[in-house]
Amino acid sequence: MSGDLALYIHWPFCVTKCPYCDFNSHVRDRVDQQAWRDALLADLRHEAALTQGQRLVSIFFGGGTPSLMPPETAQAVIDEALRLWPSEPGLEITLEANPSSVEAARFADFAAAGINRVSLGLQALDDAALKLLGRPHDLAQGLAALDVAQRHFGRVSFDLIHSRPGQTVAAWEAELARALGFGTEHLSAYQLTIEEGTRFHTLARKGLLDLPGEEEAADMFELTGEMCAAAGLLLYEISNHARPGAESRHNLQYWTYGDYAGIGPGAHGRRGGLATLRLRRPESWLEAVAAKGNGLESEDAIAPQAAAEEALLMGLRLARGIDPAAFEVRTGLPLDRVAPQAARARLQSLGLLAPGTSLRATEAGRLVTNRLILELATGLKQGAGMPS
Repeated sequence: MSGDLALYIHWPFCVTKCPYCDFNSHVRDRVDQQAWRDALLADLRHEAALTQGQRLVSIFFGGGTPSLMPPETAQAVIDEALRLWPSEPGLEITLEANPSSVEAARFADFAAAGINRVSLGLQALDDAALKLLGRPHDLAQGLAALDVAQRHFGRVSFDLIHSRPGQTVAAWEAELARALGFGTEHLSAYQLTIEEGTRFHTLARKGLLDLPGEEEAADMFELTGEMCAAAGLLLYEISNHARPGAESRHNLQYWTYGDYAGIGPGAHGRRGGLATLRLRRPESWLEAVAAKGNGLESEDAIAPQAAAEEALLMGLRLARGIDPAAFEVRTGLPLDRVAPQAARARLQSLGLLAPGTSLRATEAGRLVTNRLILELATGLKQGAGMPS
């Protein structure tokens, strides 16, 4: 096996469960840190044995809240990964972190362990909004953590959520202007989505969430792109903005449909044409690793149509769109065969796809990305010369 590989490590534990979160995160009173370190290393070695010949392009500690793990655990994983895979100097190694004072106090140790990029979950610059979002920090703690992060890490990003209950376009404009004044190289600005199984979903069904309308949400999205670009942070993915060269290399590996290995509870992976999934419940994953040396729940071949749909879903999120040559290398199928010219011409006539050989959404198209994917995937399923 050859080519680039990204490595994702999932730490599933959080201090609290946010009401909008449907990620695989869990609150536990006690965590056996040595057992978890040993299990992560064992799961890592299992993936390494199956991806020999590939070059590591990034390591990403996600969650959950991986900044709750001991820095020694992060260092053990990083050291082992660098021993198991070849990589270039300056490998991007990202830690997702909550901006609490307890976790910020560990930033120096995480930097010493090898973390060189941090993604900070600020989410809002307003105490009332933070409380509504169920965040375990207030604004003062968040800003203090950002200051500490900027002193210890060469690369810093943070997240904000817009289209929150009760939020107006004017309020988001003021909040975003403040955020852009912090001078970070990267900003992720996500529209609040109501996911099934979350407390927000229950409240929304009962009519207890005063969410902005579709037009207001679209205005916030467009305003975000304009203001970020004016500040030198260009849109490179539907929710992500960065200074040139500061894009997340790890996430670009996903969005360009590259291989990635996922370890830890509930972690997904894509490697060598296989979709991998780890056991979701932390205790079940831990028991499986102890019993057989890995936490895999399933490992399935990806059919050509499924691969094409996944590549469309990921690639259309990118501002630069999908390159035909790269798409064919990743999926084994020509882009013209997957995205029929008739469907593309129709979407171009509506101003949703840009003309040209690449498959790229326009600014209007990015507002309805799901529609683009549905239209193209429908054409794909209805024929388009696809093999079974």
